[in-house]
Amino acid sequence: MNEARHDHDLGLGHDLRLISMLASRRRALRWFAGAGSTALIGACDSAGSAVSGSGTVSTPTPTPSSSATATPTPTPTGSGSCVADPSETNGPYPADGTNSSSGPTSNVLTTTGVVRSDIRSSFVGSTAVAEGAAMTLTLTVVNVNAACAPLAGYAIYIWHCDAAGRYSLYDVPAESWLRGVGVTDANGQVTFTTIFPGCYSGRYPHIHFEVFSSLASATSGNYARLIGQLAMPAAECSTIYNGASAYATSVSSYARTSVASDGIFGDNSAAQIAQQTPVMGGSIAAGYTASATIGLAL
Repeated sequence: MNEARHDHDLGLGHDLRLISMLASRRRALRWFAGAGSTALIGACDSAGSAVSGSGTVSTPTPTPSSSATATPTPTPTGSGSCVADPSETNGPYPADGTNSSSGPTSNVLTTTGVVRSDIRSSFVGSTAVAEGAAMTLTLTVVNVNAACAPLAGYAIYIWHCDAAGRYSLYDVPAESWLRGVGVTDANGQVTFTTIFPGCYSGRYPHIHFEVFSSLASATSGNYARLIGQLAMPAAECSTIYNGASAYATSVSSYARTSVASDGIFGDNSAAQIAQQTPVMGGSIAAGYTASATIGLAL
């Protein structure tokens, strides 16, 4: 039986031709392999990034995220025009725990009911209401060192005399009217319903106030960040004292005083007096509105 022929039986010449053919096939395969890789890279570039004319690959622009960042709520800002209120005496009738009154309490700040917006009635052992020209007073507390930014959460204690120039718990021991505490809102404002104060001998018509950094700290006048006073506008003083019978005793006292001659307001600057004087509107019959800014240098 004949065995199958093998290539290596055909001699050296046949072997050399076979080697040459194999080498040519390898070169062809390398060429095709290179061309295929280039095409594959090009396909990837066109799908994932753009190729620039210079040959560099530019990074694609990211797609914006579908989730938006929440816009923060703006903090109230001030007008940028204010001055620091001068520190004034709290006087002889504060009922803030710094002296002794003739009434049932010497410190209304620790008495239930003192936090209220309408301060015309008594709230300690009596509910009597002080007579006089109605007035809604809005105070705005600001930080003069922060472009007059409003101060929220501050407590303000105000008190003043009645139409006849008398103070509750002192001149009228059984009454506690015309005293109250309020807390400033996000705009630094607090509003009280009261009456226009009367005038008594030796003082220009005024309203006392104490400012505390919080309601929790408003337990004694000793903890006040500022003790000050408001000077009532002259035009309204003249109109109300001469036009409302409850203020009959205030007429002669007012005729003998002025802001310039007052022992408290007399040494303040024009800018301070302007800020300490409420802006008012209204009438005796309809009631008055008043507003003032209180500046703290924090």
